[in-house]
Order: sequence, then structure tokens, then C-alpha cells
Amino acid sequence: MQSWPSPPIPGISGTGRQLRLYDSASGEVRPSDPGPTATMYVCGITPYDATHLGHAATYLTFDLVHRMWLDAGHRVHYVQNITDVDDPLLERAQRDGVFWRKLAEREIGLFRDDMTALRVIPPADYIGAVEAMDEITTAVQQLLDSGAAYRVADADYPDVYFDVTSSGHFGYESRYDEPTMLRLSAERGGDPDRPGKRQPLDPLLWRMDRPGEPSWPSPMGRGRPGWHIECAVIASNRLGPTIDLQGGGSDLIFPHHECSAAHAEVLSGKRPFARLYTHAGMIGLDGEKMSKSKGNLVFVSRLLHQGVDPMAMRLGLLSGHYRQDRAWSDEVLITAQERLDRWRKAAVRSGAQAPAVVEAIRDHLADDLDTPAVLAEVDAWAADDTLDGSAVGDAVDALLGVKLT
Repeated sequence: MQSWPSPPIPGISGTGRQLRLYDSASGEVRPSDPGPTATMYVCGITPYDATHLGHAATYLTFDLVHRMWLDAGHRVHYVQNITDVDDPLLERAQRDGVFWRKLAEREIGLFRDDMTALRVIPPADYIGAVEAMDEITTAVQQLLDSGAAYRVADADYPDVYFDVTSSGHFGYESRYDEPTMLRLSAERGGDPDRPGKRQPLDPLLWRMDRPGEPSWPSPMGRGRPGWHIECAVIASNRLGPTIDLQGGGSDLIFPHHECSAAHAEVLSGKRPFARLYTHAGMIGLDGEKMSKSKGNLVFVSRLLHQGVDPMAMRLGLLSGHYRQDRAWSDEVLITAQERLDRWRKAAVRSGAQAPAVVEAIRDHLADDLDTPAVLAEVDAWAADDTLDGSAVGDAVDALLGVKLT
């Protein structure tokens, strides 16, 4: 799958920092300690609608991680999937009278355009579930052969499920209790009440062919994959059994990241799947989480069409800490645009060099991506007419991804 073009990243003087990030599995801010090549997997979109600001905030978070690792001298192998066959996509396509593949292609194209405008560094591997189908079916059969998976006792649709007890430590990534996991499973696409399962939390691995649904051949019979196995396979087959970071929105902590980690660990026999599980908070509008189900979305493409500067969007989303649930509003955008204007004027002025500002940007970002502190630091620089603009402008570009000149 084609990704999108990479933005140019200016070089900046000084030494990069070791990045510390909050890890959901330990509940602590911990150092990331990658080798020469840092490995990161971030869950991608289900392409049944355009990119909204909640999506954008998540991808900006891990774009900052990417930039900080590059600044510290690491190569970065970044992988992202596209869930280009799943119930929401099929339901939207049926509702709109559009072939599901056409709908997916259209929305993937919009997503690429949005990421390009926001200057997000693209993944090295951008992989759709459909193009990874052979890999996924091989993994499901491996889990069946090992006894970690089973078929439900249903004569019509003997779907394949993963036995969560096979991992030996299911629940370590989210640290949720069982009632919470059951509630979230029901809310987020699981089927804890389905008869024939060994445990209510067992997730779907392979859905057998139903009339009117797309399906693919496999050793298990024609069907299509569950969501969690898709990410486990795409990530592991490109990054190896243990990766530096698995990322996504906080709504993926459970069941998605819990289950995908369990699948990957049982397949490889190695634990943990990720050294860090890092999650971005939700973006809200009018006091509620921004989501398709609520119909309260602010689309990146729509703002771009209205002439909103994508760098102002980027600054608005970075004005709150990435882990916090936070609100988007006209006021947030106005403040971001005013800040961007001040910074751009400061970036072209001459004066005394300000290496301490560049180092402060690095320090704040290294401390669990403290973007509010970075914005305050750069605001102070912009307000000081005696300070030169070029070096700080380059650092804002390279580390925050905000182009000022």
C-alpha cells in the first residue's frame, strides 16, 4: 500500500535526548531504549470516513516520537496498518450504496492527503489487511494447531476464537479488572455473550464466510480476519517479536492492544510484545469524545478546504498534553493561529543566538512529550525581540513538525 511523501526535516545543532514515555502496562513514565533502529507500530484507520481531529491528534503524538528518535540518532522503522475490511466499512458501504473497496480507496486517499498536509512522517511499511491476508491466515492456523485457538460449536458458522488463557498473563497491558474488560469488550466490537466460547473475553480470529460479505480462502475455510490478529501479524512480520513501542488512541488499550499483544506473544513465544504501550487521549467537541458514532466530528479535510492552515491545526492539537482527553473549539484554533503568526514573524528575525531555547525544546519533549511546556518556551522566545529566529525555527520544524518559514 502506498503511504504519503515524507516532509523535509532540517538538521539542528546539539545532541538529541533519550525519550521517556508513559507506558500503560506499568503505569509509569519510562525511558525508551531502542537500539540503532527504533521500532514502532501504530494502529491505522478503518477507512469508512474521513480523518477527524481525534485521528490527527493520535498520529501527531507518534510523529513527535518519530522525530525525537531521529534527533537522538536512531533509524526508525515505523509500521502502520489499514483495517480495509471490517464491519464498520461494510456497513457504511451498504448504507451509501458504494462498493466497499471503492469506499476504502477513497478514504485512504483522503487520509494520505491529510497526513501530508499535517507534515506527519510516513510509515516505512503501510499495510492493508487485505494485502496481508495470506500472512494472517497462516497465523490463525498456527494458533489452531497449537491449541491456543478453537472453533465455536456452531454448525452454521464455526468461527475461530483465541483462548485468552493460552497467553498466561492476559490483562497485563491494560491492567483492567475483568468487569471492566467485559464492559469494554461489549462496547468496542467484541462479543462476550456469544454462546460456544470458552471464555467471554475470547476474541475473534477468523469469521467464517457469511452471505453477502467479502471472504478469502484459508486453511480454516473461506472467511475474513478479526481485528486484533491483523495488527499482531502485520507488526510482528515486519518488526520482529519484540518492538519498542505500540501506539494508538487510549480507546485501543482494551480490547485491541491487549488482544493483539496476546496473539503476538503466543505466536512468537516471547514477551512482552512491546517494551512500551503508549496511548494518546481523546479529542472532544461540546463536552463529548469526538467519534463517528456520536456524529460530532471535525474533519481535517474540511478545515483544509475552509483554508485553515494545517500548521495551526497541528499547534492547536499540540497545545494540550498528548495523554489528556481535551477539547477542540474555535477558540483553540484561533489561539493556535495567533501563536503561529507570532512564531513565523520571530523565525525570520536576526539577533542573538538562542541555543538554550533549542535545548529546552528537546528537554521538554523528552519528558513524555510535554508539548504545553514547549509551546510556552517558544512563546517566550517569540516575545523577545533580541533573539535570532533561524535556529529555533529549524528546531520547531524538526521536533514539533511545525514549519515556520
